[in-house]
Amino acid sequence: MIEYIPFIITVAYIFIAVILGFFAGKGKNMDNVEEWGVGSRSMGPIMMYLLIGAGGVSAYTFMGSPGWAYSKGVPALYVVVYLTYMAILAWYFGPKVWELGKKYNHVTQSTAISDRYESKVLGGIASIVTSIGVLSYAVIQTTGAAYILNVMSYGLIPTWVGVFLSLGAISIYLYKSGLKAIGVTNAFQGALMLFVSFFVGLWATKQFTGGYSFAPIFERVKEDIPQFLTLPGALGDMNATFWTTSILISFFSIWQTHWIQWMGADSKKSIRRSATLLPTFYVVLVPMIVVGFIGVFMYPNIGTPDQVAIQLAVDTMPAVVAGLLGAGTLAAAMSSSEPCVHATALSYSKDVLQPLFKWDEETTGKWTRRLIFPIMAFIIAPISILEPASLVYILLIGYGFIAQAFPAIIGIFLWPRATKHGAFWGILAGFIITVIFSFVIPHPLDIHAGIWGLAANTVIFVVASFMTQPVSKETIERFFPDMVDELYEDEASPSLRVEIK
Repeated sequence: MIEYIPFIITVAYIFIAVILGFFAGKGKNMDNVEEWGVGSRSMGPIMMYLLIGAGGVSAYTFMGSPGWAYSKGVPALYVVVYLTYMAILAWYFGPKVWELGKKYNHVTQSTAISDRYESKVLGGIASIVTSIGVLSYAVIQTTGAAYILNVMSYGLIPTWVGVFLSLGAISIYLYKSGLKAIGVTNAFQGALMLFVSFFVGLWATKQFTGGYSFAPIFERVKEDIPQFLTLPGALGDMNATFWTTSILISFFSIWQTHWIQWMGADSKKSIRRSATLLPTFYVVLVPMIVVGFIGVFMYPNIGTPDQVAIQLAVDTMPAVVAGLLGAGTLAAAMSSSEPCVHATALSYSKDVLQPLFKWDEETTGKWTRRLIFPIMAFIIAPISILEPASLVYILLIGYGFIAQAFPAIIGIFLWPRATKHGAFWGILAGFIITVIFSFVIPHPLDIHAGIWGLAANTVIFVVASFMTQPVSKETIERFFPDMVDELYEDEASPSLRVEIK
């Protein structure tokens, strides 16, 4: 019976999350898009810190990062770098997104794109393209949750059952309470992850070295397997070019999930404060990377690197500690999966289905939260059950699609001359090139496929915008009140620009 204590602790976490999330939206009308989608824009800086931090630190923390440290070495640190860059983007863009959304009642990124470029079609295309990356992330988290339930139950729970258990739990509280459920559960999950990561990392270090310093582990890695501390890593497949461009594509990826979470803040100041503190949350990755290095010496021939931390915990740690790691991993997976499901359902209903079927706001509100079920059942669950390759590579490919919205977002805040034709053809070209360079000719010259797509996207975005007419003066006045006269003065002069019908 003792061997099942870790499993019991892990499953207990699911019940706690369901209870917390279910009652988070008590007394609110969750058929209202504003309530279910952005939580009435009521979250303070601490809630935002844990909401965004826990959403970014995922199953990768407890499975992917030790798995990459075990198999590759320091390439695993790319996540620490890009998450910090994303905090900088949140600090700059977050308050602008919040202000614009509050003023014009935007709830999603694609809604803002539709409004700025006067094109519902463009908003729908942006929603679908970026959702590929968002749903890829949800697949990673669901796969991670299924793994942990399988390992902690000693194989009694098959992976496919674990997939439906984790998604089923999320569906209960996400349907009931929307973004408020995500905020409350992520606050709990974030605190749990911080505690578990350092507790397990320090415990493993104590067992392996006799002390609590990580330094002896890095010294042994340097002496015995120095290739783990330099690029291209132990497997030689992560050279400096690919590592750097993987970070760059992550930097240019403004997630639909983050956009919606920024909308849920109670003020611009709350976003800035939480973004300033976000890098302190991401140190949660470091102890688990150390655990991966320890695994190199303890399990030289492990079959699945992503499971090295879990295997080490089950084999060498007290049952309660192993159970906490299981709960922490499950928390990481669920806290990152639920915003992806929520954001995709919200964007599909507002930016794709509402314009397509001409729904009113009441109908849209009812269908928004219902959409979580087909998204989970027909997209996330089947792909997760197939148990796709390395969790990290799925994430890397996903970022390539999310980044294709970046030029259009620049046109919302910084460039009034941008047109719907430039944004449309740029996103379409970027999407096609990212697909080709992800699956047909993977990452030419070791440059991330998404960077190739973004480069083509940007060039076409700029050229096509200069060749076509800008949006109406009324829209420019709303988005760029200080630049409208200058822009339309320029447009009044003769030009060779061509309007694409």
